[in-house]
Amino acid sequence: MTSILRNLLLLLLLGASIAPSLVHSADRPNVILIMVDDFGYECVTSNGGQSYQTPNIDRLAASGLRFENCHVQPLCTPTRVQLMTGRYNISNYVQFGNLPRTETTFGHLFKNSGYVTGICGKWQLGKEADAPQHFGFDEALLWQHTRRPPRYANPGLEHNAVEIDYSMGEYGPTLINDFALQFITKNRAQPFLLYYPMILTHSPFQPTPDSSDWDPTISSEKKQRAIEHFADMTAYTDKMVGRIVAKLEELGIRDNTLLLFLGDNGTQRDVTSRFQGEQYKGGKGLTTSHGTHVPLIASWPAATKGIDRVCADLVSSTDFLPTICEAAGIKIPDNIDGVSFLPQLHGELGTPRQWLYTWYSPRQRMDLTVKECAFDQQFKLYRTGQFYDLSLDADEEQDLQAKELDEDTLKAKTKLQGVLEHFKHARPAALDRQFKQSREGEGSDS
Repeated sequence: MTSILRNLLLLLLLGASIAPSLVHSADRPNVILIMVDDFGYECVTSNGGQSYQTPNIDRLAASGLRFENCHVQPLCTPTRVQLMTGRYNISNYVQFGNLPRTETTFGHLFKNSGYVTGICGKWQLGKEADAPQHFGFDEALLWQHTRRPPRYANPGLEHNAVEIDYSMGEYGPTLINDFALQFITKNRAQPFLLYYPMILTHSPFQPTPDSSDWDPTISSEKKQRAIEHFADMTAYTDKMVGRIVAKLEELGIRDNTLLLFLGDNGTQRDVTSRFQGEQYKGGKGLTTSHGTHVPLIASWPAATKGIDRVCADLVSSTDFLPTICEAAGIKIPDNIDGVSFLPQLHGELGTPRQWLYTWYSPRQRMDLTVKECAFDQQFKLYRTGQFYDLSLDADEEQDLQAKELDEDTLKAKTKLQGVLEHFKHARPAALDRQFKQSREGEGSDS
């Protein structure tokens, strides 16, 4: 397919839209959920990051609510499954790179309530051609859907499972962002949900179109060691966020759009950043805070005016589904684990979490071990008995399980032990058998 025909096809596909309703009800906000790939808490300047410049993300924080204690799963697919279903991995996670087709997602819930739904960016949740539509999305422009071509310069994407390959120096993150802008524009007269799981800033670390050494001939997913390009990729991520906000403002729908920004797990481990005056090593794949602590910013001008701009409450990746459903007036399913943090966006106390829970098994086919823990803002307890005081030992190097504990510390440990006991038998037996017998379908990207 020639470049002209390929681009014409994309324009025709982008032009297809569902007829907008005549009235966009003020109590039905648009929802945009942006998730950055391999992007830890330390990467955002307003969080105390000192290695990168994130002016557009920082402006979101200044106009909304910046959360200091959002924790997700240490790896991409586990987080995506929790985020989209509102349920802990212990209930529904079977295989890396896969979302069980029996699960209900926020795509389903919003579509069934009359929202137009779209997704763009990284998929990695099942190779079936109809997977995005099956999970509730009207339109999708994705990388790593049914195949795994290059993602950055000269990428291979799929629009509703139609393959589109680029070879004229196009840049994948820009193409996906263009799709997001088109989706927002054509659906501006009706409430919409846009889920935007970015392909940035995952390795391979390559130059962006704004880099001094940008190379439009690259077409490869080979791992690269140019760590300095991570800063360029972070800057480009920030630029793409800025384009989204500018489009909302241009269309006059910014006030009634709830925009959520977060990372899917910690930064890659060979990236060391300057954070709050110290060196901070990425911890992707680890259950320490370096692997789970990610930025979270919520901006909804119509709802967040006049509130405190920083929130220390604990937030889990399971909490996004109930939060956006409550914002949209959609009934929240009974079988979820998430807790809505919408009240905090209104400046209210809400129901702050007293603990977070993690059930994590990264690969499953290769590694049948499970890391399971419960933690709060000071202590963490693993199913194995390992116990840490995070306020003094964020890297979890000093195990306290064999040490004598004071009364307050023992009380905190007992609370966390109760959480683990609550989930002791939560793994469905049938799912566990499927988990142990799984031998196919492991994803190639993490």
